Amino acid sequence: MNRALALLVTCQGLLMVNNVTFIAINGLVGLALAPQGWMATLPITGYVAGGALATGIVARVQRRWGRQRSFQLGLLVAIVSAALCAWAAARGSFWLLCAATLLAGFYNANGALYRFAAVELVPPAAKERAISWVLAAGIVGAVVGPNLATASRDLLAGAPFAGAYLALAAVAALSLVVMGFIPFPPLPGQGSTAAQGRPLGEIVRQPLFIIAVAACAIGYGVMNLLMAATPIAMAQCQHPFTAAALVLEWHVLAMFAPSFVTGRLIQRFGVGAIMAAGLLLNLACVVFALAGNEVMHFLGALMALGLGWNFLYIGGTTLATETWRPEEKTRAQAALDFCVYTTMTLTSFASGVIVTTGGWRAMNLGALLPLALMGLALLWLPRAQRLATTPAH
Repeated sequence: MNRALALLVTCQGLLMVNNVTFIAINGLVGLALAPQGWMATLPITGYVAGGALATGIVARVQRRWGRQRSFQLGLLVAIVSAALCAWAAARGSFWLLCAATLLAGFYNANGALYRFAAVELVPPAAKERAISWVLAAGIVGAVVGPNLATASRDLLAGAPFAGAYLALAAVAALSLVVMGFIPFPPLPGQGSTAAQGRPLGEIVRQPLFIIAVAACAIGYGVMNLLMAATPIAMAQCQHPFTAAALVLEWHVLAMFAPSFVTGRLIQRFGVGAIMAAGLLLNLACVVFALAGNEVMHFLGALMALGLGWNFLYIGGTTLATETWRPEEKTRAQAALDFCVYTTMTLTSFASGVIVTTGGWRAMNLGALLPLALMGLALLWLPRAQRLATTPAH
């Protein structure tokens, strides 16, 4: 841990306050404003779809202007989009809310690269721990996010949650100040608009890259599918919002608290073993969810889901760093995150449709299909690793 990494960890914590609060309130605000119930999670879909659409733009901005200016631009967009969300909530405009969260996706796409920027602030031997430390900052979001949503829910009279969006604008402004003090090293080829290194098609066809994408995308996709629907499902079961906020708090703690040790676990046991543990924890989540509809069942399921996400996402991110050269990183990272955000877009939309039409049980049974695909990817991993280390003839 050094000063620059500590400041980036702070920015990640503030990013997660934004993300967790969005998850806690967007589905409920969407449910209150949507013309049809199945459209409730469209504001969440807009957030991740905006991230998917922005990945290529962010890659070009970073290649041209560097990490810091791109991250600062993302934070400015966060301030504007949060203010627009507050206006939409105050006016009762569902479509303005969706447009504002779509815009906020640019901030989300920038923030997703904090974990890769962390690698550039430490020696190569510490990359696993740097990624883990940055993601561990999500604990701040776990504690602050749900409580911020609860405390600011009725800040503006007659406009539930509009005050929470304004609070998020202040959070982004604070992060903007912190970001100005981080001395990121220049990216290879920074200032050039031309792509460098191998063609992107060659990079993404590597078996290790495909498996890394599967771990990150499926881990995030299943987590997003179930987490986005949790406040709605708990409301359907007549549980109060305070109970849903508590479940989300412990879920996000489970997502990020293990990050203090996940990097060391990968160094000790190997990335494949950690991703396999993540898959088993996701399956445990489904078992908990199918066992009942009490708060304890939601809590157990979401905690197992958070732990499983941690192992899959950090494992996939670590594996991905082995698949590109320094001059290729901006394009390769954009391709990886495009796959993650596209998966999240589909699952966040499906989340609202399934939970309002088929119910919580159907949603958890549906999660078994992508988890089966992840199992196949892990069976392929040892062969892919051998091929990656075999000299070409």
